[in-house]
This record gives sequence, structure tokens and C-alpha cells, in this order.
Amino acid sequence: MSLSVIMPVYNEIQTIEEIVRRVHEVGLVDELIIVDDGSQDGTRDMLQTIGKNYPFTRIILHEQNKGKGAAVRTGIAAATKDLVLIQDADLEYDPEDYHALIKPIEDGKADVVYGSRFLGGPRKAAMFWHMVANKMLTLMTNILYNSILTDMETCYKVFKRELIQSIPLRAMRFDFEPEITSKLLKRRVRIYEVPISYNSREYSEGKKIGIKDAFEAVWTLLKYRFID
Repeated sequence: MSLSVIMPVYNEIQTIEEIVRRVHEVGLVDELIIVDDGSQDGTRDMLQTIGKNYPFTRIILHEQNKGKGAAVRTGIAAATKDLVLIQDADLEYDPEDYHALIKPIEDGKADVVYGSRFLGGPRKAAMFWHMVANKMLTLMTNILYNSILTDMETCYKVFKRELIQSIPLRAMRFDFEPEITSKLLKRRVRIYEVPISYNSREYSEGKKIGIKDAFEAVWTLLKYRFID
């Protein structure tokens, strides 16, 4: 099955070239769609070079910063391949996990696959309270939607393209994760989880999600439990 990778980017000049190289070297990607969400640190200039060096790459520019969710939605709308995978532009997630992520769909077992950071894969021993927040949000998801997910907030999600493009999405920021999870679970979509590696970065290294986004995730989970 052919694979589109969606990469939302905002001020990632330190990591963008390396992550694109890793995506390329995994050898599974037919289309890499990079959506720059109004970067102001020189990332845009570097993307012009990346677009020339990696012919399978498409660059889409947001003139103003709209948020990660908006960038992901732009990428999803532009995807053309069988499967759509979301890849952050930092180095927290390893493209070597693509093989495991797409296999349940190729085997006919799933329509969506989540890469879980809490199923025993190797991970950096850091960010305790961030982990606690993730687990609490996942627990809330399971209670509200009668599911048994272990990592709702994971970046690594793979979808059949026709499925993800058929679901109306409104997220602008980090509320994308709870919104898409809520809507998938309400539609009884077959979701598989597979273990992935995780190399968390600190806030001093550019991590952007914060406590405000946790409260927004709670509201999103509650909201979409009762409306679509």
C-alpha cells in the first residue's frame, strides 16, 4: 500500500533536515507533505532546499501560524496515497517504526493504527508529569468511549486515506489528537496499537505542548462524546 506522510512544522530549523533524511531512508514513503505553519526561524528557507533534494516531498506554506491541528488538516486534505501517517518534525518519533505501524492495516486487521509509547518499546526516561497527563487523558478517553487505548495522545497515527478524509475535523492546535480519537471511536473504526520507541525532548529543546493544551483536550473529549 502506498504511503503519504504528513509533517506539520513550526520553527524546527534544528531538526527538520535530519527528520526528513530519516523519513527518506526508511524506504516506505511515496509522498512526504510538509506543512510549514508560519515558521519564523529560518525553517522555510531550509525547506526550499529540502524540496529540491528529496523529490517525493511537497511543501505547503501557511502564511500565518494557525496551530498544529490546522497544519495536519491541510496535509490530510492534500494526501493522495493509500495510507496517511502523521510525523512530528522533531526527533521524538523514529521513522524506523513505520514498518510496524502499517502492518496491521496491510494484514487487513485494522483501519487505523496508533503507535503507543506505553506498550514496552524503548523510551527516554524523562518528562514524568507529561507522562502522567498523557495517561490521565487516555484513561478519560477509555471511560467516555468504552475503549482500551494505552496512548491517545501519540503523534504516530496511521489511517486509510479514504477514512481520514471522510471525517470532518475542526482542530486548530493540539486538540487534534482527542478530536480524531473521539470521532474514530464513535464510528467503531478498527484501531490497533503497536509499541514504538520514544525519545522525548525537553521544553528547553523546543517542546511546545503545555498544561493549557491538557485542559483543551479534556474539553474536546467531553464535547465530542455528545456531538459530532
